[in-house]
Formats: sequence, C-alpha cells, structure tokens
Amino acid sequence: MSNRKIAEVLAQIASLLEIKGENPFKIRAYQKAADTLANLTEEVSALRARGELRSLPGVGASIAEKIEELLDTGKCAHHRELLEEFPSGLLEMLQVSEVGPKTVKLLYETLGIASVAALEAAAQAGRLRNIRGLGEKTEANILKGIERRRRFAERFTLAVAYPAAMEIVEALRRRAPVDKISPAGSLRRMKETIGDLDLLVTSIDPEKVMEAFATLPIVREVSARGPTKTTVISEAGLQVDVRVVAPEEFGAALLYFTGSKDHNIRLRDLAVRRKLRINEYGVFNLKTEKRLGGKTEEEMYGVLKMPWIPPEIREDSGEVEAALKNALPDLVEAGGIRGDLHVHSNWSDGKASIEEMVRAARKRGYEYLAFCDHSPAQPIANGLSVERLRKRQEEILGARKKHPDIAVLAGTEVDIRGDGALDYPDEVLAELDFVVASIHTGWKGSAEANTNRLLKAISNPYVSAIGHPTGRLIGQRDPIEVDMEKVLEAAAKAGVAMEIDSHPDRLDLKDTHARRAKELGVKLVIDTDSHHPDGFDLIHFGVSTARRGWVSPSDVLNSLPRKEFLAALRKSPRRRKRQVRS
Repeated sequence: MSNRKIAEVLAQIASLLEIKGENPFKIRAYQKAADTLANLTEEVSALRARGELRSLPGVGASIAEKIEELLDTGKCAHHRELLEEFPSGLLEMLQVSEVGPKTVKLLYETLGIASVAALEAAAQAGRLRNIRGLGEKTEANILKGIERRRRFAERFTLAVAYPAAMEIVEALRRRAPVDKISPAGSLRRMKETIGDLDLLVTSIDPEKVMEAFATLPIVREVSARGPTKTTVISEAGLQVDVRVVAPEEFGAALLYFTGSKDHNIRLRDLAVRRKLRINEYGVFNLKTEKRLGGKTEEEMYGVLKMPWIPPEIREDSGEVEAALKNALPDLVEAGGIRGDLHVHSNWSDGKASIEEMVRAARKRGYEYLAFCDHSPAQPIANGLSVERLRKRQEEILGARKKHPDIAVLAGTEVDIRGDGALDYPDEVLAELDFVVASIHTGWKGSAEANTNRLLKAISNPYVSAIGHPTGRLIGQRDPIEVDMEKVLEAAAKAGVAMEIDSHPDRLDLKDTHARRAKELGVKLVIDTDSHHPDGFDLIHFGVSTARRGWVSPSDVLNSLPRKEFLAALRKSPRRRKRQVRS
C-alpha cells in the first residue's frame, strides 16, 4: 500500500475519532502521522524494513502497528470498526472545505444530516442558521463549499496527478519493454488541476506494455483494453490512458496529445498556410503526402520553421508569435533555484529542527536558506513570541558557524492583521534578514479591504516579500478578492517581491498573476513553505507555475548566486537600517 493511501486511512481515523468525540491528543497523533506519511519521499515500507518506522514524527507504537497492518493486508481493523459506527456519507461531508469533523458531528446529532445531498438541502432550506455555533453566514459558506466541491469533482490537483503519473512511468519501465515514455496532456503542461492522465510509449512489444499497465497495483478498474491503448481508473479515481505509438510518430503524438487544443489549432492553421498537414502522426507535404517530421517534437516545430516551445506555455497566449520571431523567453528551471526563502522549523509548526533543514538544503546544493517561522497571531501554528524569536536566533547563529557554505538567514512569516498592520513591531522586524508577510485570517473581506491590507504591508520598510498572496487552496478555499493589479504595481514600486508558493494545493501566485508581475517588473521568489525536509521537493511545482507565467531566471530573486543575492538585500533601501548576515 502506498504512503498516500496509508496517510488517507490515518487521516480518516482522525476525522472519525473527532466525530466520535474522542481524546484530542489521540486525534492529533493520527493527524500528525498522516501528515508525516503524506510528505515522505521514501516508501514507508522501506523504513519499516530498516526498523525505523517508529522514528517518524507522530508514529508511536499503536499507530505503527496499524501502518504495518495496512502494509501487510491493505486493511486496518480499527479503521473498519470506526466506519461501521457511522453512515458513509459523513466522510463525504468532510470533503466540503467549510465542514470539519466537529461540524459534521453537530449536524449529524442535531439534524440527522448524513450526506452532502442532505446537507445542501438543509442549507438551501435555511435549517442550519438556527443551530448554535453556525448561523446564516456559515450556512452560506457551506453552500459555496458544496458548489466548489462540485466544480472540482472531476479535477485532480498536481499533488495527486503528478506522483501517480511518475509511479506509472517508473513501474512500466521496470515491468515492460519500454523505449520512450512520457506524460502528455495538461499534466505535461503542468496545469494546476488535471482531468485525466495521458501517457505515450514506444515499445517493440505493445501487448506486454498493455498487460503490465492493466495489472499495476495502482489500478482499481480496467475500463477499456486494446492492443495499443488501455484505459484504467486508479485507486484515487483518476482516469489514465496509455497509448503505444510507432517510434517515427512519437514526437507528433506527444505534441498532439500534450495540447493545448488552442495551441494545436494555431499550429494546424500555420501548417495549412505553408501547404503542410500536421496531425498526431506527423507533419506532411500536402501535395506529395511525404512525411517531413514526426519522430521528435523538435522535428515537428522545425518543419514549421520555429524552435521547440516548452509545454508549459503552449496555451495560445503569444507563444507561437514569439517562436516565429525567435523571441521565446528563457524560462526558469528548478536547477536554477539557489535557495529557499520561506521554510519553517520546529520552533513553530515545522516538523524538523533548524539543523535538519539546513542539512537538507545543503544536500540540494542550496546556497542560502531563510527560516520564516510564524508570528504570535498563529497560536495553532505555535507562532513565536518576540522572546522566542530572539531565542531562535541563537540556534541560527550556531547553524551559521557549523555550515559556513550556506547562508542561514533569520526570517519570519509575519501575519498581516485585518487593518494591514504586521504582527511584530518594526524594531523586531529590523532585526531579521528576510520578512515574508502573509494573510492567514479574514478570508471573507471585501476586495477593497483585502487590497488595502496588502498595500499597507507592502509599504512597510522591512517586508521582503508577500507570501501566498491570494490565500487560495485549490479546490478547497477560493482566493481572496483583491485588486491584484494595484498590489503588483505597489510591489514593483516598493521593491517587494511576490511569492509563488510551490505547494501543489496553493501555487500562489498563480501563473497568470506571475506573468503580470514579470511584465510590471516585480521580483518573484519561488519558495516551498516547507515544514519538513521532504517539502523541498515541491519546488518543482512552483517552478512549473512560474514557467507557465513566462518567468525567466532574471525575474526570480532566489535564482541569484549567494554573493549577489546577499548584496541585493544589503543594497535595498528598505534594508538600509541594518546589515544582512552573510
């Protein structure tokens, strides 16, 4: 059983225990264990084989036994017993972002609501507003949450789709005679949500590929199977198509099935004007029907007299015109990110120490790292008082001495309050190297109020960047209403960077906002908001979002080499009152 599936079971146990009214510490233990497994890059089965299962954060003896039971049998008796105590629709209700376990418990015990359908009907009839602790506003938010869930019901975030695709790719390479293999479709373009997965393969034995694919452990159901194409439904409910194509057609098929549809239409129109025909099998001379290309995408674009266009920008948003003028942007790459400017340690809500995070950053070759633990306004995240913030500095100074090859920066993720004021006074912010200001509360404010909050934060002379600026959680929480044009213009004028948070549930700034930021001259920081060393791997998603926004290395603050980056911080007039540590 995969880490993700085990994490889902543990998270469900936590939710069911909360609905049941069990001990909060027991509930939190399951939640923490679920978070730990969901963020592991190594298979938990390997940790078990080394006897290291109980060394994982949140995994004590009892939870370790349940993980082992899941690994051995694919089932957990405790989980099944809890499921039998309640209607199955209660877990479905938890998929509505505005409804947590306590609310589910309240609704079930008060009104007997045990499904999303019943919840929606009750909310539409105005039956929730009179329940103590809910009210009319909560009722309206629940209806919005149900509509949002419906809107995303057929879509999957990159957090689900990307690992599933990589797992299939690696499994097919091991189990079948695969030559070339690549994801296509919206996943290859790294759109923030994915409808289904398309994978293209070349092989000397297509039937063996089909057999290997149809029998993968990740497969829940085989929907259709043929000699060169098979469709399955994965454990997570994701539809996956695998096609085997001829080697001489691989580039053409990859181009066609990657899309986007609008990009392909532009290429087809361009081909017709040049007396060519382009399709999933190649590019052909219209008169002679001679194949002029198809083996690689570069060959396909070359026949159309343009350079290869990166998949992330194939959205008919000016990329064809830029290619024809040989003016495509030099897009940022994950390997070009030289440091992470927003990570958390166990001083706040992180799962690892400063030392552990520094070691992981050094292993990635990073040249600098900024610890931005939460400010006091986030007690649930163990936000740091001024005294604890200064105490943390001692540990950071120790890490600097121990690891002189990486610049360890003292920072904060300071809350932007409702009136735009920051959660630390200026004299405290002045002591820090890097300040990320973020909104964590007051999501329902008006566009004017939210815009003013961000503008006031940007005007503070010690703010380095605005963190996850719209606060969205894809498919779970809508972005705040905000005049992004005003915010970006102010950031450009003030020299404040805007963050692209790389977590696949955030990707905030989104691609279109990142592109506009670039146009206005706003510097971007691509960060992971990591709470554990494994979180550094998420940088790939943030970089992909930046690439979709046509972002180049020169637009990204943390693509600068260490010396240049620290010099840029020192030279900034917003930092003139103090010296940045080197």
